[in-house]
Amino acid sequence: MAKNQTRRITSAVLGADREAFDALQGINGYAPANQAYKTEAVKAARDRMDDLLREATQAEAAAVAKRDAATAAEWEFHNVMLGAKVQVEAQFGSDSDEFASLGMKKKSDYKSPTRRRQESQPTS
Repeated sequence: MAKNQTRRITSAVLGADREAFDALQGINGYAPANQAYKTEAVKAARDRMDDLLREATQAEAAAVAKRDAATAAEWEFHNVMLGAKVQVEAQFGSDSDEFASLGMKKKSDYKSPTRRRQESQPTS
């Protein structure tokens, strides 16, 4: 029995197990003392594993599709909000409280440009 049964088994090990099971089915007269290891029990365990792996793969595909749909919905919402901000700016102006309520900075809040005074540099 394995030590850590919470981690996934590598595909190489599972492939070797499948090949060994195929060989086990070909053994005439196989009659284990422990009935838990009969060919039928091993086949049932393999079939259960295959069913669960198939369901997991389908669930992962569904999750990826849902995640892609959610991403598309996020972008749709973002683009609609960008358009709404433009419409609020067009209707109320870029210096309005309505425009600022959308998280935008009012035009009057920007610092107006000033000339920097040039300091005279010492001549050598």
